[in-house]
This record gives sequence, structure tokens and C-alpha cells, in this order.
Amino acid sequence: MRIDPLPIDGAWAVTPRLHGDDRGTFLESFKSSALTAATGRPFTVAQVNHSVSAAGVLRGIHFADVPPGQAKYVTCVRGAVLDIVVDVRTGSPTFGAVETVRLDDADRRAVLLTEGLGHGFMALTDDATVVYLVSTEYDPAAEREVSPLSIDWDPAEHLPAGVAAPILSAKDAAAPTLAQAAADGILPTYEAEQDRW
Repeated sequence: MRIDPLPIDGAWAVTPRLHGDDRGTFLESFKSSALTAATGRPFTVAQVNHSVSAAGVLRGIHFADVPPGQAKYVTCVRGAVLDIVVDVRTGSPTFGAVETVRLDDADRRAVLLTEGLGHGFMALTDDATVVYLVSTEYDPAAEREVSPLSIDWDPAEHLPAGVAAPILSAKDAAAPTLAQAAADGILPTYEAEQDRW
């Protein structure tokens, strides 16, 4: 398992070693000790979520209030998605930065992100199935979002063939821009997230 830091502090791309033969493939998709060694802190799993999306569906950008926040370990077990990590922490040296990582059922990569970072993805195939291991249980009162169309990336560059525009939920379509969320004071702070380490 290779764990590479992304340019946003608190985010890593995880590439498992695939062991294949004529029977198929085996891999360690999550290994607590390796993540702890690479990040300097344990990742505790409190809940596991699955989502299945049609090609062109854009989910996010979601994050949770800090504290408690919600760290995520995200992988795509069927199809392919473009995973999106956004630094939504005010005061962060990379505030507003966007990193994308392709997650698919071939390379079996994953993304690990700490509390306070924004997360979303766009399905590149039909029936794209994403599994999230999260550090805290879902709390609707602490869930926040910003518009995935207000961050520094162009979804049109990544749309699957035959899809004219990203498909968003009503909630994500109505989400405030990153600038508006900052002005409204609903974003986590870099300092609060660093205090958790």
C-alpha cells in the first residue's frame, strides 16, 4: 500500500498493491496501521456508507462542523468517479484549493481526508459505487455543503460522453458558494482542525 500526501494538508491518495492471478485479484483496501504510520494519527471507523450514481452525477461538496468533524476514507468499488477534495478551512494556506483523484474499480485507489476538508465526486460511469468509511456517525445538524460549481475546477472537462451537464441534487444545487459560506461563517477553521491533531 502506497500512501501519498496530496497538496492539500490533511489529504492523501492511497494506492493498494493488487495481487492477481487466474482466479482474480486480492488487495488490502484499508489498513489501519499503514494509515496511522503515514498520517501520524489513527483513523477510527464509526460508520460505512455506500452510494450508487449514474454517469454525470455530481455529489458534494460536503463537510461537517469541526468539532467533531468527519474524516473520510473513500474508494470506488464499481465503475469510476472523479473524487474532489476542497480545502474549505478558513485560515488554511491552501484555502479554496481543489485536488481531484480518479477512483475506479481497476486501480482501486482511495482518498483519505481529515476533518474540516470538503469532499465530493462526479460519477464517470453508470452505477458508479462509492464506499465511504467515516470517523463519526452522520449528524444532519452538523452537515454543511458548498456549491460544487463555485470551486476552482471545470466539471465540463470531466463529464462522461453523452452527459451535457452535471446532475446535482436539489440540496447541492442550492448550496451557497464557497465565498458566501465563508462570509456566513459556516466554514471550519484551519486552527480548529489542527487542534484535533
